[in-house]
Amino acid sequence: MPSIQRGLGFSDAGLSWVVNAYTLAFGGLLLLGGRAGDLLGHRRVFAAGVGVFTVASLAGGFAVAPGWLLAARALQGVGAAFAGPGALALIAATFQDAERRSRALAVFSMVASAGMVVGLVLGGVLTAWASWRAVLFVNVPVGLAIVLLVPRAVRESPRQEGRFDVGGALACTVGSALLVYGFIRAAERGWSGTLTVGAFCGAGVLLALFPVIESRARQPIVPLRLFADRDRVGAFLMRFLLTAAMSGMLFFLTLYVQGVLGYGPLATGFGFLPTTIALIAASRAVPGLLPRYGPRPIMAAGAVLCVAGMVWLTQVSRDSSYVAVILGPVLLFGAGTGLVAVAATFTAMRSVPTGESGAASALLQSMQQIGGSLGVAVLVTVDHGGSSEVDGMRDAFTAGVAFTACMLVALVAFRAQGRSGSQS
Repeated sequence: MPSIQRGLGFSDAGLSWVVNAYTLAFGGLLLLGGRAGDLLGHRRVFAAGVGVFTVASLAGGFAVAPGWLLAARALQGVGAAFAGPGALALIAATFQDAERRSRALAVFSMVASAGMVVGLVLGGVLTAWASWRAVLFVNVPVGLAIVLLVPRAVRESPRQEGRFDVGGALACTVGSALLVYGFIRAAERGWSGTLTVGAFCGAGVLLALFPVIESRARQPIVPLRLFADRDRVGAFLMRFLLTAAMSGMLFFLTLYVQGVLGYGPLATGFGFLPTTIALIAASRAVPGLLPRYGPRPIMAAGAVLCVAGMVWLTQVSRDSSYVAVILGPVLLFGAGTGLVAVAATFTAMRSVPTGESGAASALLQSMQQIGGSLGVAVLVTVDHGGSSEVDGMRDAFTAGVAFTACMLVALVAFRAQGRSGSQS
């Protein structure tokens, strides 16, 4: 981020919108993207979304002014909002066998969760060895390969007959965008500002109207029956809380490692590698554990690991070392994230009708996006109340303990399951 600021002349306030522009577009359009896949075909919408993301990455890499880069980042968010739900829905439609589906979902969850950490590593490496522009350009060959290969390698999913629910689309898109903006604004300016309060009020009104509109729509953008499954609702809640805790943890650990321990971007990125390794190892284990134990015990074990890791992080001090207070927590949190993410994704997508898999996928990813925005906003607010830089970070990690502990409480939402994972 500092190299972007120096290269394009961003102000301190404007620099945060390099992240916020993407977050706002992505969070606001996810539900619309999911519904588009249900109606138009998930392969088609996924490929189009990746194409938009790729073009936006290329444009952003050539940016010569702040506004140019912000527009490219927003367009990346639009592309991701249509590609993300499509990817998960294609997995659900392609793999009908329970064992193969659980393994495919494990890979998806592993990549999605590890991406938050790998981004820190890859971003640090590319910025140190090349430039910040390389972080955007690296997406181009990957995106082109996906756009060219997907039509050949993936069958199109069945399309649901119907049309877009315009009222529902407007309510969920604008309401979600206002909610995400409210959290962004709260993290930057506090919770009592006029724009912050106005955003939350607007989001509250629109999101309260959304289920009313959907209940009356012939073809709702989000079928309300998706919320009738208690386990699916619990899975949504688990992903919401997990992402809130993980986003806050990564945000403040980055500040601590660079600002207090004095690590550069490259060393910081490699410092998070153990998180990725633990996350991948745990994710790979889940498909084999699901038939024996079911998702709830796996999520419980993962939540306990996340709580332990976050409690350990509350011991940071100005004189701490990486090995003493960071290595252990990131290993615990990485393993816990892998267990919770895969089991929750499996539960959320299990038994979803093919014609509604896009909506279910979009709901799951919306919970993650909103949770991440909330987590950073809450922990930043707590941090600002600290008497010193390190005290504030300790307070933020303590608040993070509450998010992880809430995952254990959320397990009450799930029905008891036998070893096979079937409902009893």
